[in-house]
Amino acid sequence: MHVIIDYGMGNLASVQRAFEKLDVDVKISNKIEDLRTAKSLILPGVGAFRDAIKALNDSGLSDVIKEEVSQGKKIIGICLGMQLLYEKGFEYGDYHGLGLIKGDIKYLDVNLKIPHMGWNNLKFVKEDPILKYINEDEYVYFVHSYYAVSDSTELIAYSQYGNKVPSIVRNKNVYGIQFHPEKSGETGLNILKAYKEIMES
Repeated sequence: MHVIIDYGMGNLASVQRAFEKLDVDVKISNKIEDLRTAKSLILPGVGAFRDAIKALNDSGLSDVIKEEVSQGKKIIGICLGMQLLYEKGFEYGDYHGLGLIKGDIKYLDVNLKIPHMGWNNLKFVKEDPILKYINEDEYVYFVHSYYAVSDSTELIAYSQYGNKVPSIVRNKNVYGIQFHPEKSGETGLNILKAYKEIMES
């Protein structure tokens, strides 16, 4: 069983449907015992970094996530869920994230429409199993106003939107996807198909 973490701020149903379409055994839960017994964790999210990390901290889920991941359990963050994996976020203040990936989440200050909303192509940086079923320059769907700023050692793929926007990242057993794979058609499903193989291995 793979657990989609419910902390009150995720597009849970659409993420669940996408994984179920790929025959992944998923469950939506906010129970600590479910996170501890899960084979892997899925952290979705829609909204502001400040509110999301507060919800995770107040529920005690932050510590459980960090403990489980430190023991080798796989986790994937989607959209805001990816941003929460980093050390700090600067949306409506200055807040500590889960610290599973080095770097900060900052406002995407570019001379383009914000939020970055719509389709954008992926540029590959390095090989990774999550890219197994897609090709470079395939398009995926974004909705966000903040992005990850780091030394880029975790970068697998990015999209260009005024700045280089990290799109797929990885630090060992920690994966993050800035776009919405569940809204990205066949390309998004092919990314989740590859991740299914990763998390079930």
